[in-house]
Amino acid sequence: MTNQPTNQSSTWTRAAILGGGSFGTALAKLLSPKLDEIMLLDLDEKLVGTINSEHRNPLYLKDISLPENIRATTKADDLVGFPLVLFVVPSAATRKVASALYNAGLPAEATLLSCAKGIELDTGKRLSEVIAEFFPHSPIAVFSGPTHAEEIASDLTTCAVIGTTDQDLGRNLQNLFTLPHFRSYTSDDAAGIELGGALKNSYAIAAGIAHGLGLGDNASAALVTRALAELTRLGTRLGGRPETFTGLSGVGDLIVTCYSEHSRNHRVGFALGQGATLRHILENLGMVAEGVPNTRSIHRLARRLDIRTPILDAVNDILFHDKPAAEVLTELLSRDPRPECG
Repeated sequence: MTNQPTNQSSTWTRAAILGGGSFGTALAKLLSPKLDEIMLLDLDEKLVGTINSEHRNPLYLKDISLPENIRATTKADDLVGFPLVLFVVPSAATRKVASALYNAGLPAEATLLSCAKGIELDTGKRLSEVIAEFFPHSPIAVFSGPTHAEEIASDLTTCAVIGTTDQDLGRNLQNLFTLPHFRSYTSDDAAGIELGGALKNSYAIAAGIAHGLGLGDNASAALVTRALAELTRLGTRLGGRPETFTGLSGVGDLIVTCYSEHSRNHRVGFALGQGATLRHILENLGMVAEGVPNTRSIHRLARRLDIRTPILDAVNDILFHDKPAAEVLTELLSRDPRPECG
């Protein structure tokens, strides 16, 4: 997504990252060889102080050393002069942070890159749409794919996709996010890219539940395959193109989130399948699992548009209606038979 043609140079020398969690920290480390200065914004004063004094994040990715060109601040005013700003806060915080940056006076020519994966609960808007409310004349792009922070920070091979209709902006961001261990692609389907990244979170919880219940590999493979069909059906109705959901931000992100040991959403589902309560799981997780709030927001959208989403319905029942996971999964498998492509 972009709102205006851009004239920025092919590279940036400075960038601000909104959010000092694991993904924001990992992206800061990833981009540190390409930029002279990176500023992380976080409200936790201890986290900010430790990054600046010890060059490490005391809460997330604790064992990763951060280069000295990465600094941190608690003040949105400190980011006003940065020409590139990455939004890496949880979806529920995007509106608040965008408002703070707007009030701080960020100029319209700054490029904004939405990197979080979610849908706003009250409005059903994609996060780039929320950002655009405050910065309607700024160039905006989106970033997604199978991009676990732990592996990015460890320099493990990763691919991502950047979405924008502005080809120059896409190429410039692609150049920035091209390193020996990191490859980026471009797409003009920003809506599909964002939706793939947001929708897969709920299905990762479903995969975790199946794993926690001990349903086996056959059931897990079937569930993830049907989840992709459901994700594509839902995503295309919400504005994405079908082919986008077979790419990195669709099936790629779905696979890694459903099966990876780093997936918070899978961990939530696994614990639910093992009989833990959602409240207990979230209290002990220590990080945001976007699939939990996203399930509620996406389920509302699906019902509003009357889209058939049996897997999403099942996850929503388990999360928010206290239905036993085993019972819900049994009901899901007991539905009336139908053609696979129907």
